[in-house]
Amino acid sequence: MAAAARAARHVRESVHPAPSAWTEKARHDFVTDVDRTAEALLAETLTTRVPGSRVVGEELTPAAARDADIVWIVDPLDGTTNFLHGYPQYAVSIGCLVGGELSVGVTHDVARDVVRWGAAGLGAWQGDRRLAVSTETEPRRALVGTGFPFKHLDGGGLEHYLRQLAAVVRATSGVRRAGSAALDLADVADGRFDAFWELTLAPWDVAAGVVLIREAGGVVTTLEGSAAVLSHGSIVAGNPSLHRWLIDLLRTT
Repeated sequence: MAAAARAARHVRESVHPAPSAWTEKARHDFVTDVDRTAEALLAETLTTRVPGSRVVGEELTPAAARDADIVWIVDPLDGTTNFLHGYPQYAVSIGCLVGGELSVGVTHDVARDVVRWGAAGLGAWQGDRRLAVSTETEPRRALVGTGFPFKHLDGGGLEHYLRQLAAVVRATSGVRRAGSAALDLADVADGRFDAFWELTLAPWDVAAGVVLIREAGGVVTTLEGSAAVLSHGSIVAGNPSLHRWLIDLLRTT
């Protein structure tokens, strides 16, 4: 948590850069020096505190990480576009693989200075409050989070997603898209969202949230139902009842 706090402090104290300072890696996908510096701070803190560990991140992906027993999967600024526009929904996200298994997750909501963390067998927590997924079982009362497939707009991907979105909107009490998958997944673990889905995510977007949700009693899989969410891209999460319902709905849309 100290590493996340250090990176979050850097992001919080940074001035929102002017558009001239943005680097567009791909369409709708930006990076700034704030991201790069925050990731360097994370890597320095984590590898110093846990010698021999390696760091994989959106801007830093050393090949040596594949051979390490402890691997940190980090996103120094999940929700970069929100940050660039001053929209207060962005986070530092850290997941940890131990022996290939997701074991620890930390999500630091930078704008609100809220930390939620989880560890295998220890539960998920915010301070001394234990997190738990919602107990809602009726889709018509459910609030569902999502993310747009902004990196895959061609080849029918957007149209397919919009059909899914329409089906979920019709079946639930509401759908929200806030622009930070890390915070959306933490909100599933906290019972604020009853379920969540997105089609095109990277490991650093979801690693922390997967730990939080599972430790809070929820279920996280790919759209196909596999638990191997880090290697796939799609993700469906929720309490056990609504996770199953959402997967069934999405598969038939």
